[in-house]
Amino acid sequence: MLLAIDIGNTLTNIGGFSLDGKLTFLSRAATNPNKTADQYAVEIRDILHLYDVKEDAFTGSILSSVVPPMTRHVADAVALLLKKPPLILGPGVKTGLDIRIDIPSQLGSDLVATAVGALNKYPKPAIIIDMGTATKFSAVTHGAVFLGVAILPGLQISLDALSARSAQLPYIALEKPERVLGRNTVDSMRSGVLYGSAAMLDGMVERIQGELGADGPATVVVTGGYAREVAGLCKKPMTYDANLLLDGLYHIYRRNS
Repeated sequence: MLLAIDIGNTLTNIGGFSLDGKLTFLSRAATNPNKTADQYAVEIRDILHLYDVKEDAFTGSILSSVVPPMTRHVADAVALLLKKPPLILGPGVKTGLDIRIDIPSQLGSDLVATAVGALNKYPKPAIIIDMGTATKFSAVTHGAVFLGVAILPGLQISLDALSARSAQLPYIALEKPERVLGRNTVDSMRSGVLYGSAAMLDGMVERIQGELGADGPATVVVTGGYAREVAGLCKKPMTYDANLLLDGLYHIYRRNS
C-alpha cells in the first residue's frame, strides 16, 4: 500500500492506496502545527489502527504540505512508523507537469497535486477549482502544461470577515437558503456567500476559458471544503471530486518510484 498525506491549512488528509490506485481508506484530522514528531506518529498510528491497517502494509509514502512548520515533523513521524522516509512533494520531484509560471519552484504542492490528479482522470484542457481555506483556480492543457493560478479568500474566511467587521451580522453556519433574496439576516448572509460564490465560479471559469482560447471547451473539476454545495448552485457544468489531491499524490509517487 501507499500512504498519502496532504497537510492543508485547515485539515490534514491521510489516505491509503492499494497498488492499483484504489483509495482504501481516508481520514481527515484538524491541522495542528504545534505537535512534535512523536505526537504525529501516535496520531497517524491510531488512525491506521482505526481502519485496521498495520504499518508494515505500506511499501512507501508521499507527503504534500502547505504548512512548512508541520512538514518536517510529519515526515519524521512517517519515517518512524514505516521505517523509511516519505517522498516530500517539492522542487526536484518528477510530476510530469510543464509549469509555465514565473518561478515554478514557488508553486504550492497542493496545486501541483490537484493538477496531476486532473491530468490523469479528466479530459484536457481542465480548469481546477480547489475550495479550501483559500479558493484557488488553475488550468492545465494538452501536453500537461500548467498555465497559472488565481487565488482569493475561501468561503469561511469571507464569512468570518463579514461577521467580524459588521456589528449587526452574526456568525452562522453555511446552509443552502431557499431563495437568492433572503427574508432574514441569516438567510441573506447564506445567500450572499453561497450564491455569490457560485456566480463568481461561473464568471471566473468563463474568463479562464477565454484565456484558453482554442484549447477549450475545458473540463471543470471542483474539490475541497464547500465545493460540493457551491458547484451545485453553478450554472456551468462542474464535476465534484473530493479526492482529487490525494489521487494526484498517488500518480506522482508512481512516477518517482
